Amino acid sequence: MPDHAKKGNEFMVLYTKSVPTPVESADETVVITENNKPLGFFAQLREDVACVFDRDPAARTTIEVLTTYPGVHAIILHRISHKLWHKNWRYAARFLSFLSRVFTNIDIHPGAKIGRRFFIDHGIGVVIGETAVVGNDVTLYHGVTLGGTSWNKGRRHPQLGNNVLVGAGAKVLGAISIGDNVRIGANSVVVKNTPANCSVVGIPGRIVKDKTKSCDKPNQGIDLDHHLIPDPIGRAMACMLERIAELEKQANGGKSLKTLKASDDPCPACEALDVCVCEMDKKDKSAAH
Repeated sequence: MPDHAKKGNEFMVLYTKSVPTPVESADETVVITENNKPLGFFAQLREDVACVFDRDPAARTTIEVLTTYPGVHAIILHRISHKLWHKNWRYAARFLSFLSRVFTNIDIHPGAKIGRRFFIDHGIGVVIGETAVVGNDVTLYHGVTLGGTSWNKGRRHPQLGNNVLVGAGAKVLGAISIGDNVRIGANSVVVKNTPANCSVVGIPGRIVKDKTKSCDKPNQGIDLDHHLIPDPIGRAMACMLERIAELEKQANGGKSLKTLKASDDPCPACEALDVCVCEMDKKDKSAAH
C-alpha cells in the first residue's frame, strides 16, 4: 500500500462541526491528522491526485493526471464549491458546480460530502446528489448515479462507506447505506441497504458474494476486480448439478453412474432407461452399426 494511503488509514480521525445557515444546519467532515491538526486543503488535493496512480494503470505522470483527467478536475472544483457551500455562499457554490459540469460532464452537488482519496475514472455522466455522503478511498466509474428518491429536503441520497467501488452505469438510489469494502457491478440498481464486505449485482441489486474472509487483511488495498463478480444463475446451476450427482450416488448405493458403467452389472440401479448412461451407450453403438 502506498505511503500516503497508510498515513491516511493510520492517523485519520473524523469529527463533525456544526455550520449553522439560514436554511438548515449542516455537518461538514473535518479530517484530523496525528498532530491534531486539520488536513490542509492542498494536502487533500494531493491525495486525490496521488490515488489515481493506484487505481488507473494508464496514469503516467502527475502533469498528465492534472491536465487530462476530468475526474480529478471535478473533485478539485467540488472541494472548492463544497467549502463555499458551507460558508453560505450558495450561489457561488452552485455556479462553480455548474461550470465543473460543463467542462467535465460530471455533476456533483456542492452539498455532497466526499471523503479522502476519491477517484472518478472516465467520469462521463456521473451524478452525485446534494445529501450524498461518500467515504474514503471510493472509486466510481462512468455513468454512476448516487441519486435521491424523495422530494423531502432532508437526507434523500445514499451514503457510501470506505473502499467502495461502483461499476460503470450503476445506480445507487435513495437514503440507503452501503457498507465498507462493497463492490457494485456495472449497470446494477441498488435501492436497499447493503452490508459491508460483499458484492452486489443486478436489477434490483442482489448480494452475490460475501467478501468477509478476504477483507480481513487490511493491507490488501482497494479491490478493483469488479469484472470478477460471479454469475448468480451460473452458481445456482453448478450447485444443482452437484446436488443431482450426490443424489444419484446415494440412489446407487454410494456408487456414481460412471462407476456402475465400468462394472459388469447391466445398469442395476437405473430405471429410466431413456436417460441412463448405459442405455445411451447402447443406442450410440447400434447407431454406429
